[in-house]
Amino acid sequence: MAVIISRLCEAFLINCQLFGATLLFALPLGLVVCFGSRSKFKPLAWLVKTFVWIIRGTPLMLQVIVIFYVPGLLSINYGWDIPSFGRFGGAAVAFVINYACYFSEIYRGGIDSIPRGQYEAGQVLGMTRGQIFFRVTLLQLVKRIIPPMGNEIITLIKDTCLARIISNKEIIMMANEYSNKGLIWPLFSTALFFLVFVGVLTLLFGWLERRLSYFR
Repeated sequence: MAVIISRLCEAFLINCQLFGATLLFALPLGLVVCFGSRSKFKPLAWLVKTFVWIIRGTPLMLQVIVIFYVPGLLSINYGWDIPSFGRFGGAAVAFVINYACYFSEIYRGGIDSIPRGQYEAGQVLGMTRGQIFFRVTLLQLVKRIIPPMGNEIITLIKDTCLARIISNKEIIMMANEYSNKGLIWPLFSTALFFLVFVGVLTLLFGWLERRLSYFR
């Protein structure tokens, strides 16, 4: 039993690494995508919005498969065959692109919810658009997007199980190997790993909301 739990912990580390890599790159990339969709250059805004629509409208599992297998079918070497990077890298790229698009919509909604008068007041004071964003908008934006962002981030840790579609040996795939041998409890025990992780995230986001309550 101890050996099985140890192997499940090792496998869950893959889920955690994919979770961390996705957040590290998707959070800033989502802001870039958001700015692109809000661009006054209409062709760019249309292109970005269309891309976001495609990514949000198709399953993440399909995106993982496409990003991992299609380059090989087109004889394009993206590095998926590198042992130390390979399958994890392919899954990470797919997750980053997917969640960056979802995060961009959350950012956009948060920015649009801030009263226009605050931008105009900043302009009257002679502030640049960058100064208005970082000194006036940003902290209010963080406060407004924490609840929806928290939901997406909690969904992310559960979605990491989809990495098994390209044979990343994350925790569900590891537990399923035991169930195929007639040992079912490891599969059900994986729920405890996710419940604990989600519980910690829930407490963290609750703490952040209380810390930023002075914006109410």
